[in-house]
Amino acid sequence: MHLSVAASSSSVVAVLGVNLNVLDFSHAPWLIFLGIVGGMLPDVDAVNSKPVRLLFNVLALLSATAVLSALKSYVAAYQALLLAGGIYWLTRYLVLASIKRFTVHRGIFHSVLALIFFALLMVCISDYAFKQTANYAWLNGFFLGFGFLVHLLLDEMYSVDLSNRRMKKSFGTALKLFNYKNIPSSALMSLLTIFLYWATPSPSVLLSIGLHGLDFLPF
Repeated sequence: MHLSVAASSSSVVAVLGVNLNVLDFSHAPWLIFLGIVGGMLPDVDAVNSKPVRLLFNVLALLSATAVLSALKSYVAAYQALLLAGGIYWLTRYLVLASIKRFTVHRGIFHSVLALIFFALLMVCISDYAFKQTANYAWLNGFFLGFGFLVHLLLDEMYSVDLSNRRMKKSFGTALKLFNYKNIPSSALMSLLTIFLYWATPSPSVLLSIGLHGLDFLPF
């Protein structure tokens, strides 16, 4: 359900972006893919599910690719491959095990704070590791965050039983600002989010869309 809705919603936004000349058609498949990944991220703490294991395989591959892209000009090829392999293993196994040990489902990752954190993280990865333009880096972050938001909205909608006109016990656990039950984890993610925002390329790229129109992008 989450995958199909995230895919269709991201596709609609990508088509709209192409029609408005905000993005090039050749970029659309990658951006839709990021929307799908974003649609899976809120359930990253459901570590025993098949979609999450698939997600971590994808994240591990993306992490390894980012390392190769960032280091290929600075170290020997075999060193870059070794480092990329280590990053893949860390992401696929160690990070997954840590999430299983220290988080609960619908905790910190089911929040607007987590949405902003992952979107900014994608912007930074695109800028520093993939060496993409600021425009494209922010588009990557936007689509990842959009898919994330679609997931949160769906979960919150399913928390309302319209037929019986009542709220389920899960209401309010999906779309929340931060994890109210674990303030230390929320504080840590807040600090990391502030750091990521500081590290991102200038957001004036986004402001320019509203101030100067949609035809300024170079792609």
